[in-house]
Amino acid sequence: MKIYVGNLPWSVDNAKLKEMFAEFGEVSEASVITDKFSRRSKGFGFVEFGDDAAGQKAIEAMNGKDIEGRELKVSEARPMNRDE
Repeated sequence: MKIYVGNLPWSVDNAKLKEMFAEFGEVSEASVITDKFSRRSKGFGFVEFGDDAAGQKAIEAMNGKDIEGRELKVSEARPMNRDE
């Protein structure tokens, strides 16, 4: 299960993101989306769990959680719509 994590603090990198979600189950991948020119975080990322139940548990526990003064927005990732 792939989940979307929005409103991330600028200090969060891939390793920190993985660490934040590891308590819910095995994280197969965690990536913060960065600007390709400045390499700065865009403030969101994705976390992938091998187990749907772990992903669901992470969404329920982390959505709305305050991290460094920012309220996380966590939901199941939706496929990108290239037509928009």
